[in-house]
Amino acid sequence: APHKGPPDGGWGWMIVAGCFLVTICTRAVTRCISIFFVEFQAYFGQDYARTAWIHSIVDCATMLCAPLGSLISNHVSCQVGIMLGGLLASTGLILSSFATSLEHLYLSLGVLTGLGFALCYSPAIAMVGKYFNKRKALAYGIAMSGSGIGTFILAPVVQILIEQFSWHGALLILGGFVLNLCVCGALMRPIALKDDRKSAPEFLDQDYVPEAQKRDLKRMSICSPLIKVWSHECLCYCSWKEYDFLLLPGFMVLAVSVLFMAYGCSPLFVYLVPYALSVGVSHHQAAFLMSILGVIDIIGNITFGWLTDRRCLKKHRHFCYLFAVGMDGLCCLFLPVLQNFPLLVPFSFTFGYFDGAYVTLIPVVTADVVGTSLLSSALGVVYFLHAIPYLVSPPIAGWLVDTTGSYTASFLLCGFSMLFSSALLCFARLAKKIKRTRLQSLTSDTGTKQHIWTNGAIAYSVTAELDQKDVEFLAADTNSYSNR
Repeated sequence: APHKGPPDGGWGWMIVAGCFLVTICTRAVTRCISIFFVEFQAYFGQDYARTAWIHSIVDCATMLCAPLGSLISNHVSCQVGIMLGGLLASTGLILSSFATSLEHLYLSLGVLTGLGFALCYSPAIAMVGKYFNKRKALAYGIAMSGSGIGTFILAPVVQILIEQFSWHGALLILGGFVLNLCVCGALMRPIALKDDRKSAPEFLDQDYVPEAQKRDLKRMSICSPLIKVWSHECLCYCSWKEYDFLLLPGFMVLAVSVLFMAYGCSPLFVYLVPYALSVGVSHHQAAFLMSILGVIDIIGNITFGWLTDRRCLKKHRHFCYLFAVGMDGLCCLFLPVLQNFPLLVPFSFTFGYFDGAYVTLIPVVTADVVGTSLLSSALGVVYFLHAIPYLVSPPIAGWLVDTTGSYTASFLLCGFSMLFSSALLCFARLAKKIKRTRLQSLTSDTGTKQHIWTNGAIAYSVTAELDQKDVEFLAADTNSYSNR
């Protein structure tokens, strides 16, 4: 029998543990690929620009193929999707250990491993949202802290493996380690929620579905979703229902803001160490700055998730998210004036904390916009939107450094991009609130008939004549209602 709502515990903590391991095996391993850069350059005799494309392709492929991971998770199962992704990612790393050219690495380490990570990442994160509601932000904070913890632990381990077994052996061992994604997939026990089945009666009532097919679908409703493939019309309808949130104004605004946020956050992780070296910081101190970022990122994941689950902040998690993004943008703006190690340490603390904070809240904010039942598909789209900024922002930042001779323009562009992302969400929320307040004030002066919408919002049927645009706005904001 389907659960009335997320259980907020029980096997959900095993789901959190599985997602924690997934973030280690995907995001942490991706960050550690940069440790191989010097080895790749020396072995293949290529410059930094060509070698750097390996990391960009992995990141881009992971985000670009995220909707594919959601599709497999929705139509087959989350367990199958993650296990398949683990096999692909492991195969890519193992094949990379036998690479004879950079082009070989582009395909095996970049495309194949990135595709495997994509099949694992968004479905695992979506599963956490299905098991938690009241403690959702805390659960996501713990699950996604695997990226920082994994980087902190794996970075020195990978360096030791390279010294002991060369980069060939290190990639081979990493390929075996990434096979743990199959174990993570086995932990992802599916859960049936009543919200997931709300669209079933609506689907069965469609005119274009023959009566015989309706009876068969009702009889086999407990079977695998793959049964829907028997009917092309059924499959098309289900696919559309999974992505109809793309037309929601709230999701459109979120999508645009994600593009600017992803552009702003990516270059700093690539150029913080070179910038620190350029202002006279030693190699050891520059590496320590990245370690601070990784550790404080973990603290931001967990503490900000716990804070935003408190009753006083739970209703304002959207504003907490845009506040965290805005703070990271301000940090980038101030970075060019920080010219020594004692000033760069507080920067690493601040940027790392708020970076962990908003990363934790991305799935939470997405769930608030589209609902839990569509979270897997929506996260696939949100992470897909990260792909192009992740691919192009480091080269653009590098071009600005080459053109201007300093890092100032690159960091200012990153800062303004993240501030714009935050401001866009803020203005959209305020505009929506003002619009609703205006509608309530209009209805208070006329005879009204009160209705309650299925999502809990109150609407009014006005006997007097109202502005048609206001009525259309209210109708677009909710889908159905019942008389109180």
